[in-house]
Amino acid sequence: MSITDVLSADDIAAALQECRDPDTFEPQKFFQTSGLSKMSASQVKDVFRFIDNDQSGYLDEEELKFFLQKFESGARELTESETKSLMAAADNDGDGKIGAEEFQEMVHS
Repeated sequence: MSITDVLSADDIAAALQECRDPDTFEPQKFFQTSGLSKMSASQVKDVFRFIDNDQSGYLDEEELKFFLQKFESGARELTESETKSLMAAADNDGDGKIGAEEFQEMVHS
């Protein structure tokens, strides 16, 4: 699966442009611009599986650091503060990782 199978390449490019500079990544803005927030719950979970590098069923901080690169290989890494902020926004049960359900809830919040 390629991310452009489910999201428009133009929308992804626009979303990445908005957070090109370090410490400018805002999850909700990214989800809206990229089109993720308009997708069904099952489609968002498909995207989650694409982002989940090790297919563990969870995203940890190491995987989140490369979140933007899953949308375009040349994108920047998230900064440590952006990674921690993204984790805090989605990790509802406080286990230090984001499950598919938590990811989908964050995207649609």
